[in-house]
Amino acid sequence: MIIVGVYFILYQSIMENNIPCRAKVLVVGGGGREHAIVDALSRSSRVEKIYCAPGNAGIARQAKCVPLEDTQIDELADFAGQEGIDLTVVGPEISLAAGIVDEFESRGLKIFGPSKAAARIESSKDYAKSLMAKYNVPTAAYRTFSDYGEALAYVNAGKLPVVLKYDGLAAGKGVVVAETLEQADEALKDMLLDDKFGHGRVVVEEFLTGPEFSLLCFVNGSEVEPMVLAQDHKRAFDGDEGPNTGGMGAYTPLPFITEKDEVYALEHVMKPIASGMVSEGIPFKGVLYGGLMKTPDGIKVIEFNCRFGDPETEVVLPRLESDIFEIFWNVANDIPMPVTKWSSDAVMGFVMASKGYPGSYKKGYEITGMDEVLNDPSVRVYHMGTSLKKLGEGHEAFDKAGHSLVTNGGRVLMVLASAPDLKSAHDKALSAVERIGCENLFHRTDIGHWAL
Repeated sequence: MIIVGVYFILYQSIMENNIPCRAKVLVVGGGGREHAIVDALSRSSRVEKIYCAPGNAGIARQAKCVPLEDTQIDELADFAGQEGIDLTVVGPEISLAAGIVDEFESRGLKIFGPSKAAARIESSKDYAKSLMAKYNVPTAAYRTFSDYGEALAYVNAGKLPVVLKYDGLAAGKGVVVAETLEQADEALKDMLLDDKFGHGRVVVEEFLTGPEFSLLCFVNGSEVEPMVLAQDHKRAFDGDEGPNTGGMGAYTPLPFITEKDEVYALEHVMKPIASGMVSEGIPFKGVLYGGLMKTPDGIKVIEFNCRFGDPETEVVLPRLESDIFEIFWNVANDIPMPVTKWSSDAVMGFVMASKGYPGSYKKGYEITGMDEVLNDPSVRVYHMGTSLKKLGEGHEAFDKAGHSLVTNGGRVLMVLASAPDLKSAHDKALSAVERIGCENLFHRTDIGHWAL
């Protein structure tokens, strides 16, 4: 009788929440973040089939790739309707800022992600700063300008270094830390006179110091469920040298962030912003990313994103022990989220990038050694920018159809390992990186140095 009762309660819970038991899921995007999402969904007992648009060569091993770009919103909605997709999960900010959630919901299609209005917390730096000011969320002092002369005069009258942020989306490249007036002048000209990222405004922000970290949360209106903390490394080369990139590696957990710090970030940053957006009439539903800094004056916000971070997602989701489909489904259907469970393991990941990145680079270089690396169950490889090429004589086959794996982006692979501690995860992941062959890839070796 006890067993029957347990099954009845489980069945009743599923029926009340209308959670599909054999769901079809569409993931929008084609990078490492989306590969990590696909991988997490593949571990759900409720997911029968995963599609990914457009996907990549690595994702194709776990999902059916659909030849649609993440900006083809009407076509993606058509596909979801025609294929009977139960739930769509959106990776890239460009899709969210373009209103993919609004379009899907207008057609009665279930989708995980914030509306176009809520996505402004990332698509407009000025909007995000105004929200923080209104709801007393700690952040750097700032002013916003649309006039080049006024912005330059403000910088000239202030302290250096100074942070200059293009107000809109700029694919992670619209932020400049100017250490001299000459650098500030050049950046302001790029953003306000030459429209390098488009016609828009610039947020001039106080420069803060301290270690940065990322707190991602599943958010359903005022309901906020935190993920484990992570830190990524933006500079291209060891020692935090070189140009800023989209991220050259990441790891979790963070020993330099105390439990008190984490509670403060949740209670004084993430929850007030979520509740504030509800008060504004634009409730956030999806993943809210807090880019934070532990300054000498306490935790402060560097930025908010409206989606999973990349490459943080690649190290965070392998630690998730809860069913991610259930979380996605509940948020998309405005049902209270389950409390998430996380592994105690450490996860460390290294990005392998094309030589020349984040500047110009060449594509099409063969990658070898992947199958040998993946023989270790504690190692994962998420594809960020790969494709397949018809196999030539003497080349290593990557798929059953006889193709070789080649580079197809700036950031190409994210190689990560899980272990009981960060040092072991670091060594295991770096060893896996060094077993992957490609003449045109480079990587950092000191990911996690803040903790190690």
